[in-house]
Parts: sequence; C-alpha cells; structure tokens
Amino acid sequence: MTNAADSLPQDVATLQALLLTERAARLAAESEAKFHALLIEKLKYTIAKLRHLKFGQSSERSAILEQLELQLSDLEENAAQAQAAAELAAAKAKTTVQSFERLKPARRPLPEHLPRERLVHPAPAACPCCSGVLHKLGEDVTETLELVPRQWKVIQHVREKFACRSCESITQPPAPFHPIARGRAGAGLLAHVVFAKYGLHLPLNRQSATYAREGIDLDVSTLADWVGACAATLMPLVERIRAHAFAAERIHADDTTVPVLAKGKARIGRLWTYVRDDRPFAGRDPPAAAYFYSPDRGGKHPEGHLAGYAGLMQADAYAGFNRLYEVHRKPGPIIEAGCWAHARRKFFDLARISKAPIAIEAVERIDALFAIERDINGKSSSERKRVRNELSRPLVVALEVWLREQRTKLSSGNQVAKAIQYSLNCWRGLVRFLDDGRLCMSNNAAERALRCVAVGRKNWTFAGSDLGGCRAAAIYTLIETAKLNDVDPQAWLSDLLARLADHPVRRIDELLPWNWKRAHQTKAAA
Repeated sequence: MTNAADSLPQDVATLQALLLTERAARLAAESEAKFHALLIEKLKYTIAKLRHLKFGQSSERSAILEQLELQLSDLEENAAQAQAAAELAAAKAKTTVQSFERLKPARRPLPEHLPRERLVHPAPAACPCCSGVLHKLGEDVTETLELVPRQWKVIQHVREKFACRSCESITQPPAPFHPIARGRAGAGLLAHVVFAKYGLHLPLNRQSATYAREGIDLDVSTLADWVGACAATLMPLVERIRAHAFAAERIHADDTTVPVLAKGKARIGRLWTYVRDDRPFAGRDPPAAAYFYSPDRGGKHPEGHLAGYAGLMQADAYAGFNRLYEVHRKPGPIIEAGCWAHARRKFFDLARISKAPIAIEAVERIDALFAIERDINGKSSSERKRVRNELSRPLVVALEVWLREQRTKLSSGNQVAKAIQYSLNCWRGLVRFLDDGRLCMSNNAAERALRCVAVGRKNWTFAGSDLGGCRAAAIYTLIETAKLNDVDPQAWLSDLLARLADHPVRRIDELLPWNWKRAHQTKAAA
C-alpha cells in the first residue's frame, strides 16, 4: 500500500503553498456555512411570524410565505452542502474544523401506526478479540422511514354456482355492484385518479405517463371516461353539500378566472365559490364550500346560484351582486358585508411600492382592527359584538373621520385618493361587522377556498370545455368541503364510490363528510 506521505511534494515552499491553499478553502467553506446558518434562522423567524398572523390580506401573505419557504428550503440545502464541503476540506488537510452551531432539521417521532419491519444485522459468532463465546446483552434499534412503491392488483370477484339435486334449480350470489356503470376500475383507483386531478392538480396525461412507468397502460381517454362517470355518480353528494352551504345564516362569496379551450384560442370562464363556515362565531354546523362554473362573469350567474338564499353575504364590491341586495328581492334580500382585506390591499400596495405616508397609516389603523379580531375569533356572536362595540367601533369611527379629511387634501387622480374613495364607497358594508357578531372582517374564507383553483391553473392551464368547468366545480365542492372538515378527501371518495351504488337515497346525508367522519370515529373507538 502506498503511504499518503509519499504523494506529497518534497520541497518546503510547495508544501507551504499547498497548506495555505487548503486552509483558505477550509476557512471559506466554514464562513459560507456560518452565513447560511444565520440566514436560515432569520428566515425561520420571518416565516413563523407570518404563519402566526391569521388575519390580514391573504393573497399577499400566502405569496410571501411561498417565496420565503422556497428560499428557506434552498438555503438549508446550501448550508448542508457548505458544511459537508468544510468537513471534506478539513479531512483533506488533516485538521479539525472549528465547530459552529447550525440548527439541525426538526426530527419528529416516526408515526406509531406504521408497520415495523425488523432487519437484524448479523453479529459475530465469536468474540473478535479472544474467540470466546458471546452472550446477548440487549440491542439498539435505529428506525429509518422508508417508502415502498404502491402495488397494483387485480381483484377477482368469484360467484360460485350451486345446483339443487332435488328441484334442479341453480343458485348463485348476485353480481357485485360496480362503482361506475362502465369500466373495470375499483373504487380506490377511481378515487385516486379523481383526487390526483383535482386535489393534487395532476392532469390526466401526466397520470397516464406515471402509470405506464409502473407497467400499467391506462390511456388518457380511459381515465377521462372514469372521471366523467365518477362525477355523475357523486352528484347527489354535491347537491347535498350545496344545499347545506346555502342553509347558512351567513356565507362568503368570491370568484376567479378559468381559461376554457375554445376554437383556436382560450376564453375566460369563471369558477364561483360560496363558503359556509360558522366556526369564527362558535357555530356548531359543519363548514362547506360550494362551487359553480359559468362561461362569463355576468351578474345573472350568482343570481341563479343564490336564487333560494336570503341572509348575510360577505363579498367584494363586485357590481354583479347589486341586484341581490335589493330590498324587495324574493325570497328575501341578501345583506351585504364588505371585506376589509380588499380595502386594506389597496393601501398596502401603495405603502409597499410608493411608501405613501397616508397609505402606511391606513394600513396600521386597519391592522389594529384585525388584531382585535384575532382575540375574539371562535367566541360567541354576542361576545364578539360586545368586544367590537367596546374596542373596534371607536377605531372605525376615527378611521372614517381621518379618511374623509385625507381625501379632501388629495386630487381625484391621486392613487391614494382612489384607495380612500374605494373604502368610503363601500363603507356601509365595511362597518356592518360591528353590529353583527356572526360576520367576519374579511372575505378570506372564500379566497382560501379558491386557492385550489389558482394552484391548479398552473398545471392544467385551461378547462377543456364548459362541461369540464362544471365537472371541476362539482369535484372541488367535494374535495374542499372534506378538507374543511378535516377528512381525507381520497379516503372519503373511495368509500363513497364503493357504497353509493346500493346506498338508499333517503340516507344520503349519512355519507356527508362530517357524518362520515363521526361514523368512522365511532367505529374505531368501539
């Protein structure tokens, strides 16, 4: 074996130069690792602070969070690489790396419900020192989380035939129900395909390519046929969730764009959402999100969606809602409640970009109102109203006076003046939350419900047709309502598809996500 010293230069000058080079490389690697460690700590603090804020302008907060989390992940990779480089440089120079503290990734306990596979490493048959007999003292167990690729299988439904020798009749069990009218896919596979498309935003062509790599040839046309059949099968649940959402005392409403494929180009359709969530005022009814599709943003569409609804509605200042707020509307007027997040957003953009002093102060004043809301979130409506009258109302009154004073000082073309005027035009709806504890200050519940559509757009780019938009609205209704009720959407859809074929229509409410969850919890506890 060649000695490592033999490969070193023999003259002193060359050795010194080599040593200095290696030392410089090691110090540079250590410095870079320390720099990354400081940046990581700073980013983690910023992210934790942003996550703590439950109120405020949702889209601006989520965009910042996503950007910071991506940056944090990249920095942690850089830090690990820098530390490894420092250790390699030190090993090469046969010196000790000066230790510095770098926060290790949080190691949570591995889930208890996962099966354990024991892999016993063979021990020597005799003592390596004296060849004596070994006696077991105990064992050390190190656990590693591993992923086993999913397994495909074919289930054979066997129906045996029996003949009676007395009367010569033939008996055979009835054929099992299939989740959909056509196709040979099981409920679990169908639920996976549907959830992957609408919950994980994976278009069918990508799913088909993934299955092909696993040795299963499923054409896009086959998958599309399954998705369409599942949507039709699940429509009774969609209708029940929509009815539940519109039975609320208060709903959130919003819409977003959906590009739709047309002749030679894409046109813009809309996906609407109406969210029922009584949890902010301690309501006991389960939350739900109902989605609808329309080929344009005409006011006739929300009028059709809300034809049977009367009550409180939190929304932005969309003019298409105006006919819903008419006093003589049948079956009753919808009472408009404005969104402070929308009003704040106009000031925030000016404060961030132009550093306008009036906009900065407006944001600070509105944030003081949101701070009060954080403390009363989840309290009863009467308690929320009492606190708002005591703490929020004086701030709102002062804010209105201040806004009107600032408006008189600005020209009509000024951007800050436009932001002020927007708030003053919506003032009646904005201040309605002071008199009703059921209302929230913002329409963030609806904006959160549309986040799935915004994420999906980046993957599937456009809907194939108006019917495809309607189908997406129906499946989003199921998936997002399941999420709101802390139900695994894929597991729920799988069970629905397995049971719906022979489930009595009069007992369809048993399959709603909140009832389904309660039944499974009761079964698990038994």
